[in-house]
Amino acid sequence: MSDPTAAVRAVDLAALVAGKLCHDFISPAGAISSGLDLLNDPSAQDMRDDALALISQSAGKMVALVHFARVAFGASTTAERFSAETLKGLVDGLLSGGRAQIAWALGVSEFGKADGRALLNLAYMTVGALPSGGVATISARQDERGLILQGVAEGTRARLKPEALTGLSGHTLVEGLQGQWIQPYWLWLTVTEAGGQLSVDATEGRVVLTALMPA
Repeated sequence: MSDPTAAVRAVDLAALVAGKLCHDFISPAGAISSGLDLLNDPSAQDMRDDALALISQSAGKMVALVHFARVAFGASTTAERFSAETLKGLVDGLLSGGRAQIAWALGVSEFGKADGRALLNLAYMTVGALPSGGVATISARQDERGLILQGVAEGTRARLKPEALTGLSGHTLVEGLQGQWIQPYWLWLTVTEAGGQLSVDATEGRVVLTALMPA
């Protein structure tokens, strides 16, 4: 690890986020392309229904990724505040149907831009800590300190990769996969630039991410 005060250059951060998004988009985009190839293949007309199903499923995945990324990584046009239902929908649209079950406990009805961005990335990281399934509980509540966002991943193989732990601590990566590091670092950056604090508690079968966002 390196000193967390050594900030990643803006141009490098932009390149890493762009790389992360390209990696996410390439799978559904490639599947859509494969489906179109099948539709255009005269010898594969018996697979037309399968091709249409592949295109439809992959297009839905692509749309969900775009909607999620606009808030989690971008400015989401001119929106300054997001309802809890909107943010839940973005996460569920992208991550539901996987091995992990998502449970929501949002005691806050509306979120500012930085808070919403932090919630989406925290939820993504929490679900991602359950590669073999389990329950990811995402909560939000207000107290005298500000807004507390928390993700609790509970499952037999709940874990965070070393690159993720490096990013969540605000350190730059000196070895490992940049693609596994950038979103955790982005979450840390989102929280700390808003004046908040991010903590991680990882034990066997349980990972807890907690972000304190100031009022």
